[in-house]
Amino acid sequence: MTRSFAFGRSAQVGRARLGVISTPRGEIRTPAFMPVGTAATVKAMLPESVAATGADILLGNTYHLMLRPTAERIAALGGLHRFMNWDRPILTDSGGFQVMSLAALRKLTEEGVRFASHIDGSKHMLSPERSMEIQKLLGSDIVMAFDECPALPASDDEVARAMRLSMRWAQRSRDAFGDRPGHALFGIMQGGVTRDLREESATALKGIGFDGYAIGGLAVGEGQEAMFGVLDYATDMLPEDKPRYLMGVGKPDDIVGAVERGVDMMDCVLPSRSGRTGQAWTHRGQVNLRNARHQDDPRPLDETCTCPCCQGYSRAYLHHVLRAQEIIASMLLTWHNLHYYQMLMQGLRDAIGAGRLAAFVAEFHAMRANGDIDPT
Repeated sequence: MTRSFAFGRSAQVGRARLGVISTPRGEIRTPAFMPVGTAATVKAMLPESVAATGADILLGNTYHLMLRPTAERIAALGGLHRFMNWDRPILTDSGGFQVMSLAALRKLTEEGVRFASHIDGSKHMLSPERSMEIQKLLGSDIVMAFDECPALPASDDEVARAMRLSMRWAQRSRDAFGDRPGHALFGIMQGGVTRDLREESATALKGIGFDGYAIGGLAVGEGQEAMFGVLDYATDMLPEDKPRYLMGVGKPDDIVGAVERGVDMMDCVLPSRSGRTGQAWTHRGQVNLRNARHQDDPRPLDETCTCPCCQGYSRAYLHHVLRAQEIIASMLLTWHNLHYYQMLMQGLRDAIGAGRLAAFVAEFHAMRANGDIDPT
């Protein structure tokens, strides 16, 4: 097993890249989708079930874990991997996005952000240095720099102010992270949907030097067209030999479009959150299992899927347990959604490796255009 962090590319089609991130805890095949385990768990899933879907890495949340059960407690219990029984790589976000969303409960300064816990009102300070300390206590394999992410739409002046503060915090994050062999620190590009600000941010991050580079400040209300417009140039502003991570994305067509534009890593709560609300993602699009049309349907949710949900249960059963509010509904639909997302990523990787990405993307969109219909 390798003892260092490294990224290697084996194929490229257009701007889409096939590669592997090597870490001491295992390899991450890219393009990669990271399921989100906000509070040290992917909701409704056992860790071994998440691994069975094909996930190589999980995302944990600094903000939520620092408040409950606390990073210090997790460290005393052996670190986040042991605590949640996940022996593969873990990426932790910096906590910045969650803190910034607290609005009236926070005060932003050059030092960092003072905020009141949404759980009990207790007072806390999160700064670049404290974020690095928390993520080290958790034992994260990939650590994210602390940044400010303003919600869009916002004025150019506000986006520029937040981006430049984030770049100052990026340097402080780099200094506080120090030298940790086998662990990686990613910088986060900001700048909204303004090209000049994105370029300024990328230049600053490259000057500091990171093990990988995230594209932040998207999927925050700007819409897919604007997001793709940024990705059309933003990935090319980042180093070719480092992984590129698009934060908080997204729906399957967002993922396909991002991969086409050179993104290597993504994460989103959508597949697990959708599963808990009766929404399923399939190769034909989204399906609402609460709809009465499923109550007598003996077919599997997705006839092409090999997950336990599709192999053992009918649409009629899924509709029934959803309406009856049985816990198994969340379990089965979350498992299916995560499986679908990982099969989508495997399909993208195979297509890039075989040089047939355009055909794969065309088929993906054609199947979804047909909708959730009976193939017979």
